[in-house]
Amino acid sequence: MSKTNDLYQAKQTFDVNGKSYVYYDLQSLNNVADVSKLPYSIKVLLESLLRQQDGKVIKPEHVESLAKWGKKDGGQEDVPFKPSRVILQDFTGVPAVVDLASLRKAIADFGGDPESIDPAIPADLVVDHSVQVDKFGTSDSLMKNMNLEFERNEERYKLLSWATKAFENYSAVPPATGIVHQVNLEYLANVVHVNENAEGERVTFPDTLVGTDSHTTMINGIGVLGWGVGGIEAEAGMLQQPSYFPAPEVVGVRLEGSLPDGATATDLALKVTQLLRSKNVVGKFVEFFGPGLSGMSLADRATISNMAPEYGATCGFFPVDEEALNYMRLTGRSEEQIAVVEAYTKANGMYFTPDAEERHYTQVVKLDMSTIEPSLAGPKRPQDMIELDNMKSAFEKAVTAPAGNHGFGLESSELDRSVEVAHPNGKKSDLATGAVTIAAITSCTNTSNPSVMIGAGLVAKKAVEKGLDVPEYVKTSLAPGSKVVTRYLEDSGLMPFLDKLGFNLVGYGCTTCIGNSGPLPDEIEQAIADNDLLVSSVLSGNRNFEGRIHPLVRANYLASPPLVVAYALAGNVNFDLRKDSFGKDSDGNDVYFSDLWPTSAEIEQFIRENVSPKLFKDEYENVFDNNERWNALQSKDNANLYNWDSESTYIQNPPFFENMSEEPQDIKPLTDLRAIGKFGDSVTTDHISPAGSIAKNSPAGEYLMEKGLKPSEFNSYGSRRGNHEVMMRGTFANIRIKNQLAPGTEGGYTTYWPTGDVMAIYDAAMKYKADDTGLVVMAGEDYGMGSSRDWAAKGTNLLGIKMVIAQSFERIHRSNLALMGVLPLQFKKGEGADALGLTGKETFSINITDDVTPRDTISVTATDEAGKTTTFEAIVRFDSEIEIDYYRHGGILPMVLRSKLKEAAKK
Repeated sequence: MSKTNDLYQAKQTFDVNGKSYVYYDLQSLNNVADVSKLPYSIKVLLESLLRQQDGKVIKPEHVESLAKWGKKDGGQEDVPFKPSRVILQDFTGVPAVVDLASLRKAIADFGGDPESIDPAIPADLVVDHSVQVDKFGTSDSLMKNMNLEFERNEERYKLLSWATKAFENYSAVPPATGIVHQVNLEYLANVVHVNENAEGERVTFPDTLVGTDSHTTMINGIGVLGWGVGGIEAEAGMLQQPSYFPAPEVVGVRLEGSLPDGATATDLALKVTQLLRSKNVVGKFVEFFGPGLSGMSLADRATISNMAPEYGATCGFFPVDEEALNYMRLTGRSEEQIAVVEAYTKANGMYFTPDAEERHYTQVVKLDMSTIEPSLAGPKRPQDMIELDNMKSAFEKAVTAPAGNHGFGLESSELDRSVEVAHPNGKKSDLATGAVTIAAITSCTNTSNPSVMIGAGLVAKKAVEKGLDVPEYVKTSLAPGSKVVTRYLEDSGLMPFLDKLGFNLVGYGCTTCIGNSGPLPDEIEQAIADNDLLVSSVLSGNRNFEGRIHPLVRANYLASPPLVVAYALAGNVNFDLRKDSFGKDSDGNDVYFSDLWPTSAEIEQFIRENVSPKLFKDEYENVFDNNERWNALQSKDNANLYNWDSESTYIQNPPFFENMSEEPQDIKPLTDLRAIGKFGDSVTTDHISPAGSIAKNSPAGEYLMEKGLKPSEFNSYGSRRGNHEVMMRGTFANIRIKNQLAPGTEGGYTTYWPTGDVMAIYDAAMKYKADDTGLVVMAGEDYGMGSSRDWAAKGTNLLGIKMVIAQSFERIHRSNLALMGVLPLQFKKGEGADALGLTGKETFSINITDDVTPRDTISVTATDEAGKTTTFEAIVRFDSEIEIDYYRHGGILPMVLRSKLKEAAKK
């Protein structure tokens, strides 16, 4: 360990069971600032900087600036964050593994050692995004859906499986096991790491992570700081490159009281989402504290943390306390690990107690949990909470409210419409406005919480015992986030009642929550489409944007699992769950909500009797090889190089290292660039790199047909992220994008200036590339907003775009452009392409040189067809020295390759 690393003499020790452990004591910074009152989440960040300070990437000024967080002279420096591990799901994990495999091939081509390319920190992938609810309502639904999943995804899975043997620091949890965030919470998270250093010391430090999914935030429920990032940023983390962000504001949420009987963690999470949306916590940390924590289960906390993206925060953090230790014990973590977590967090001021002095927060919001009522959220946004008592009237109002986030703009007569549907089994149903066509117990948000899952089972039990059933038209499904859930539902005797109502196990994965709800029965889809009927879904997920759950289902409501079962029984959201009768029991008596809804005491008794550490230990003991279909995919050899198949339409070796020199070139001015795109404000990453269907007449569709595929076999852009040939053809191919350089068109078109022909952006880019002409994109405000889609930057690079100049950038996309070696420039305030009179017909020259500095100002010259020049200044949006290095190397991947080659040369 270098002297630089312990600049502040921070190394201290604590003992647990006769073993000595090293930690970096935050109190060593008290001569810089009083750190004792810092928010717990900021302390975790600060420890990461203190421990990894090297004077180069993480500098003393970074440490000291964050130590002064909340003070006038504090928080001025961006935080260079290096997480301790990375988690991935399979959709975003495939391109990351492709890049690592490509790096290995490239280093081998240069005569280097392929095995030198390995994630520098643990990278755990869980296959959870591909399973779809094709089959439901039968005992063999799980097996049938899994078989279909493997048929559709075998090629992708072979790559992910190969990586488990090829990379030392990478693991993959196979399909039909669980959901990444629940597996992370129940098994992967250490809470505090213990790593042995070169001197043989046991070094302890907080578990931190980034993940390639926005709901990575769930892990903050157990005191592990983490959030979602794009694929490139995750790769950077794996390769020990920092991600930079401004020192965050921290909003403290003081929780008081406790949940009343009948209310659930889901109801609380929906209330928190509604409350914090109104407080504008976007881009901020949220930290929970207060007397209410002492009575709150860890699973309840995880539900709230999971929904941080819905309330807009970077994370929703709960500090480690006694309940976190109890949960570690419940989920089968070792007593030694639990003791280390307790000793470390107490020694370093990160352990919460109810009587702890309140930390300094940017703002404090109070919430009395005793006021929480059973609730839903919808019909189109997770922040639009509706108390159960108001649900029927809220739906009626939504039907006639103006079309938008809160309404559908229909006539009041719509409420009286219904259609008779004949089912294949000979039964008939009345499908009415508001009919619940999908009732899904889904998502790690809720299936990680035994109280709501047991609650759902008890509602089912009471309903079956009363003789109730679910209407024929309701598509019911149960897709838990881990196998532990089905074990305790089976052991408690509740599973048969869920099965009886059609909530059979359909898979272990994200399913309906991410839109993999599968088709509705043919007769239902036809009835909805033919009659333009407004129908609904009720799901225990975290997002309900219009079109997300199913294209034909326009009203979508988030609810707790027991409410999902209740609405499945009701069959319609235009139903007063509290007052209306669900039907008659065997004695002819009406059955009401109060007859079905379990008490908190009932639920707690079932949990005490059926949820134990043994369940977790048993289910996670062989978690990496518990799927025989997956095991059969594994290659028989230990090949450290991936065997690329040139005929594959899913996996191809990307050309990021083509014609790469062993040494980077100095940064030189860019000359004679041509504009391929000129866009307005709010161009999203989905505009730049769509994830949905591939059109037959698009460049990507034409490529796939040339490969012998039928349009029905195209799948989506999202599923083909491992094939750059598809993805670069899909760049700027969104059917709704409007390029001002091709007036009168909509979609991915541009004007190819040498001939004046209008053509696909991809086709024009390839013509320019053949002439060695670099390209420019111009845009307005908020360029790259939306999801952190890595291919929006990768595709930009591969089209030959050297510079993107915009009036402002979304943070992650700007960073991704730098990571991919594309120059992000920002117009000066008040300026823009139109204000400067730029039409896009000009040629552009950018006076950037090797001595460029972060946020430097450089000159840009645009020369029009008549030779007239316009010169203006723009801001270089490299926000750190390391981003300039990425650019100098042509991106992070070439930089890593050169670094590995240099290391090998020194040996």
